[in-house]
Amino acid sequence: MSHLGFGSAVRALRIARVLLRHRLDALLVDTPVGGWLWLLRPFTPAMPGEAEFPRGRRLRLALQELGPIFVKFGQVLSTRRDLLPPDIADELALLRDQVAPFDGAVARAEVERALGKPVGELFASFDETPLASASIAQVHAATLHDGRAVVVKVLRPSVAAQIQADIGLLRTLAAVADRHHPAADKIRPQEVVSEIETTLQAELDLQREGANASLMRRLWLDSPDLYVPEVHWPLSAETVLTMERVYGIGSDDVPALEAAGIDRRALAAKGVRVFYTQVFRDNFFHADAHAGNIWVDATRKENPRFIALDFGIVGQLSTRDQYYLAENFIAIFQRDYRRIAELHVEAGWMPSEIRIDELEAACRSVCEPYFTRPLSEISLAEVMVKLFRTAQRYQLTLQPQLILLQKTLLNIEGVGRLLDPKIDIFAVAKPVLEDILRERYSPQALLGELRKRLPEFITHAPEMPRLVRDFLQQQVTGTHTLNMRSLELAELARISRDGQRQTTYAILGAGLLVCAAVLHAMNAGGPPLFGVAVPVWLACIGAFGAFLAAWPRRR
Repeated sequence: MSHLGFGSAVRALRIARVLLRHRLDALLVDTPVGGWLWLLRPFTPAMPGEAEFPRGRRLRLALQELGPIFVKFGQVLSTRRDLLPPDIADELALLRDQVAPFDGAVARAEVERALGKPVGELFASFDETPLASASIAQVHAATLHDGRAVVVKVLRPSVAAQIQADIGLLRTLAAVADRHHPAADKIRPQEVVSEIETTLQAELDLQREGANASLMRRLWLDSPDLYVPEVHWPLSAETVLTMERVYGIGSDDVPALEAAGIDRRALAAKGVRVFYTQVFRDNFFHADAHAGNIWVDATRKENPRFIALDFGIVGQLSTRDQYYLAENFIAIFQRDYRRIAELHVEAGWMPSEIRIDELEAACRSVCEPYFTRPLSEISLAEVMVKLFRTAQRYQLTLQPQLILLQKTLLNIEGVGRLLDPKIDIFAVAKPVLEDILRERYSPQALLGELRKRLPEFITHAPEMPRLVRDFLQQQVTGTHTLNMRSLELAELARISRDGQRQTTYAILGAGLLVCAAVLHAMNAGGPPLFGVAVPVWLACIGAFGAFLAAWPRRR
């Protein structure tokens, strides 16, 4: 406690007392925390009747009492029935939409405050009894004046303050880890907390959630695979979100899906395909895809589709991360373990001084026994332990920007395995990913990218002659210097062997763009070549050279 601030210490003490009240201290007996909890037990009576409750219910009630961050943790755990005993998984599943609700009158008042009108003017009807209640908001049924059914999502009162308090505690613990954990530079605890904070803050803005839903609906409009309900913007604000009401079966309700005649195997494969399409085609994926947020359209038996709900958490990756992630997946599908090792170093996820052959052997020893078998035979827990040990050995640097993707992968795998226990996710995903990458890096896509960037290149072309002349003069006289931060030296060492080729592409591209701009300005260039003016040819070739200079390179 000596490293904790007063507020964080009080919060940590409250967490300990909640665990004791629900008699969950037995779960922590073998941890450093468990060694101290016995001191508080004499002063912390159990909740009435708690001793008779099963362990799953006690855990659910404790997480619910501790607040949104802990409820989210329980929701993620509930999707992994392959890792949890059935009794605990069943109870944690209730955290998705059966958290204790707040007063419906409070929700009604918040709707009127946020939208500036009485509920009677806004809706033909508004049910104060919530349809569902979760950790951050609850949902009420309503009807528009034109008769359409909608749902109104309302933030919980004081939820922002509670989340901020928990983030403060996590930051304090991260600071302690920064000072004392031997691998803090690889784990980067402060960045992990920042990622969690960003995610939760996004969930607190329902207008942002509405924007996420609106974009995803546009990307999947008229799709036979995924349906996204419509947002009603005039009836939405930061704390209130009104959307089209949809009906379906929870993707984890196997008996109901069977009774409806839904092809569960087709549905499971479709879920995997939708996820990889969202990540690598759209670069915009649903990152809270547990069964409570993913329903099934019961009206489509032979060609079932999913219905997505709750868009508070969505994920996007940088172009660089997306490229290396896609290449890693392809390498795994092809069992190219050397390529996996090279990509991890090339992406900066592993230190550059690591021997590639050793890393290749480590990847092979971890992956080969598992990825050559159907998913139903894989022990995910064992794989994760082995990968963690490998990461420790080779100093894997944690990538906070990939946390959402990792969490979503766990969710998707959990839903897929529940629908079809024998599904081989990699066999389903491989052709989808290969088709997307083939289309993304096709000549047509390249030309489209060049057309999009050509005005930018031409705009900067007038400055290119001076920049090129100064650069070449510095190279001839030996006066060229580099000014950079020390953190960039490692990256420079990694890419230096490709520097000459990249510089050549850049200079050639810049020179051709300048020539194209000058000829265009002088209305010169001679007769067209294959029906296209010479300045246009020069501009395209120059842009292609600049594109090659910036293109991610394979080793």
